[in-house]
Amino acid sequence: MAEQNDNATEKPTGKKLGEAHDRGQFAQAPEIQVVAGLLASYFALLFTVGPQSKHIAEFTTSLFGNLEKYQITSNSLPGWIMLAFFMLGGLTLPILGCTTLAAILAGGIQSRFKLTSEVVGLKFEKLNPVSGLQRVFSKDGIIKMVLDLAKFAIVGSLIYSGIKEILADPIFFTPVPVFRIGQFIYDSTLVLFFRLAFAMGALAVLHYVYQLRKTEKSLMMTRQEIKDENRQAMGDPNVRMAQRAMARRFMQKQMLADVEKADVIITNPTHYAVALKYERGVDTAPVILAKGQNLFAQRIKAIGTKREVPTVENKPVARALFKYGEVGQPVPAQLYQAIAEILGYVYRTHRYYFHQLKARRLTQ
Repeated sequence: MAEQNDNATEKPTGKKLGEAHDRGQFAQAPEIQVVAGLLASYFALLFTVGPQSKHIAEFTTSLFGNLEKYQITSNSLPGWIMLAFFMLGGLTLPILGCTTLAAILAGGIQSRFKLTSEVVGLKFEKLNPVSGLQRVFSKDGIIKMVLDLAKFAIVGSLIYSGIKEILADPIFFTPVPVFRIGQFIYDSTLVLFFRLAFAMGALAVLHYVYQLRKTEKSLMMTRQEIKDENRQAMGDPNVRMAQRAMARRFMQKQMLADVEKADVIITNPTHYAVALKYERGVDTAPVILAKGQNLFAQRIKAIGTKREVPTVENKPVARALFKYGEVGQPVPAQLYQAIAEILGYVYRTHRYYFHQLKARRLTQ
């Protein structure tokens, strides 16, 4: 685990949490799965063993009460073994199934049911004996050893106290019916499982809380790290500026290419120039093909002069079109009347140009 920076005061971002999860770096306590298995075994014993045990007891009573009717031979022995196997399976499989499912669910809840891809791979540094010794004598190694000793002590003390209580039961001092022995074993097993689950549960909670705080602290970030991550996500500023400049050049090139298809160029006359087109049956309103100011406006007018595009000087309309209009979009509605008057004027005075323009558009 990487050494922590004293300046790491910010909560980890979603990106860092995801990367840490892929490395298997998230809060987890193996004791939780142990507790889940114990509880699953407890409830499986509670709800399934009783009926199965009764069935086995009835079968056993019937078998031993009628031994003279059964003959055990080499031919019948496999059948008896198979029968015993199915009875034992009916008794143990529910417990094994519940325990396995509970352990999987407990592990999935801790990992939020997400796969940790990097954990699966082989890491050769873990085979290094020096690194192994460092992990053993590190803070985490010592805490793990303390937890293991605590688990050993808990299990040992519970087994010891359980044995004392079991040995004190009257079953060891007075005659009891045969069925009482089975009931005694069943009750003692349930009590022992419940005690183990309760004690291990308390230890699991403490361990998980410690792991959660430790993981959160190890993933804390500095403000600079967050800024760097945001910068990487958004891209290098220089690259973004270059991309915007390239997009701007491409757009200007496209606008200049479209000027020759314009119906009219409206100018300021020196500061602004806006090229418009209107095709009957195609456009619902006049469309802005190009707009520019200062040097770029001069380039628009130069192309318009070369291609004989009608040019009209109208300072208020040129300024309004440049300020409020968007290239490739219809002109603002508030300018419809003014634009209609300008187009009507150029249509009357430049009939030959529009005859050429119509042919030009058909060939493109």
